[in-house]
Amino acid sequence: MKLYYSPLACSLADHIALLEAGAPFERESVNLKTKRTASGADFNDVACKGYVPALVLDSGEVLTENIAVLDWLAMEYPALGVPENLGRTRVLEALAFISTEVHRSFKPMWHASSDGQKAQARATISRLLDILSGNLAGDYLFGAKPSVADFYLFVMLLWAERFDVTVPAPLIALRKRMASRPAVQEAMRHEGLISLIDNDQASRVREAKPPVETR
Repeated sequence: MKLYYSPLACSLADHIALLEAGAPFERESVNLKTKRTASGADFNDVACKGYVPALVLDSGEVLTENIAVLDWLAMEYPALGVPENLGRTRVLEALAFISTEVHRSFKPMWHASSDGQKAQARATISRLLDILSGNLAGDYLFGAKPSVADFYLFVMLLWAERFDVTVPAPLIALRKRMASRPAVQEAMRHEGLISLIDNDQASRVREAKPPVETR
């Protein structure tokens, strides 16, 4: 498999998931402004939508959209999912909420917006994170171990940290818990996002600005 990603974009969730699963895969970064990959290829030839993630399967088929990619990974690697009768449905429910509500609400932060629009976005995101926090079933969204939904949520929590969004204490603890995981540290190190000074700083995003989220 091959993952196309952009540093700190939502594709970080898929990057983490592949490493957590121990899956064999290649990876290549994409400049979301120029639509060029690290090797100089036209990313639009890989995914006509022009945004990440894009996961090229062993068969040559290409998966796009974070919900679809993460759901496929959870089916291929059951340890990344939730085993109960409604397990997959609940994970999809969480992924949909994170994608359509939380992720979308960050749009004013990534694009030219007024201070008032950004303040309103912060308030909206904080309220949405309160909902997720209230539904925690343990250390993670569904209990004692993380699922693909937690990986996506973790990226949103990194964005919240970057844009000074108020985050409820249980989700701050979840972010730190996630940041201590070897797969997360490897993914972030590969994307050039962290300097592992000590465990308390493991989730701190560098000041250097990665390519912006364009969706």
